Amino acid sequence: MRTKCLIIGSGPAGYTAAIYAGRANLQPVLIEGPQLGGQLMTTTEVENFPGYPDGVEPFQMMDDMKRQAERFGTTFVSGIVTKVNFQTTSNTGEARKPHQVWVEDTDLYEADAVIIATGASAKYLGIESERTYKGRGVSACATCDGFFYRKKTVAVVGGGDTACEEANYLAGLCEKVYMIVRKPYLRASEIMQQRVLNNPKIEVLFEHNTLRLTGETKVQGADLVYRKGEPDEELRHIAIDGFFLAIGHHPNTDLFKDFIARDAEGYILTDGVSTQCFKCGNAEMGKCENEKMEGVFAAGDCADPHYRQAIVAAGSGAKAAIEADKYIKSL
Repeated sequence: MRTKCLIIGSGPAGYTAAIYAGRANLQPVLIEGPQLGGQLMTTTEVENFPGYPDGVEPFQMMDDMKRQAERFGTTFVSGIVTKVNFQTTSNTGEARKPHQVWVEDTDLYEADAVIIATGASAKYLGIESERTYKGRGVSACATCDGFFYRKKTVAVVGGGDTACEEANYLAGLCEKVYMIVRKPYLRASEIMQQRVLNNPKIEVLFEHNTLRLTGETKVQGADLVYRKGEPDEELRHIAIDGFFLAIGHHPNTDLFKDFIARDAEGYILTDGVSTQCFKCGNAEMGKCENEKMEGVFAAGDCADPHYRQAIVAAGSGAKAAIEADKYIKSL
């Protein structure tokens, strides 16, 4: 199938890109991927997205976006992208403009412009109870879900800048915040450490690891081990209402590593305020030729290690579609 604009990903960035591309009469094709709505679907309610004064369930919000994109002519394809070819010239030097994208290894799509909106996935500890209580007390975004734990007790896992930032944020809402840190020290910058250590609402549990979460229908506590594997190892239980992961995210960009430049964490590198991608010098992350990749744009969390908010992702999706439209009209 040949299309002017192909969008990979069905979160806020992908759907917004589809709305804008559709209104520009690009007749976009959107490959939905493994999870409709992306990371947003791991939360229970969205209260900070404009236009929903009473809050909205993430499924409803994503369905609204999808229907709006469909209204403007977007074609939706169920499936996962398994291979891409963004090499715009053949081995003989002859021009080959369309980018190629394969879905489930069998269906080939060719597009003048591709918008990558594959998002990022939060890193989890890997314990069974994380999955059990996902959306029922387990969260990977304090900014998204902290409001629901006002005047309650929560725990934050991690010892870096992100964990300290989230602990401080939650301390402004919650009665008490535990920080569960597996090392005997914080890895965060000095100023972030001081903010945590000087906050009376935050208790840092150094050298602790989480064994399991407990509760009947939602998180009500956590079983921890102090100095795991040491002779003086001790078990401990804390009563909590929420459990926040702050041990990092992994952008879903490995598929593009041979063509698109990424940073050391795997986030796609774009041209400043633009969403246009750079070419990758080789398969090694971070190697960049400082040459723009024509017709390939990145939007949302796959290119955003800082904000990771639905509204920011939606805004970048609009930018990517506007730039894709200008590129296509220049051909």
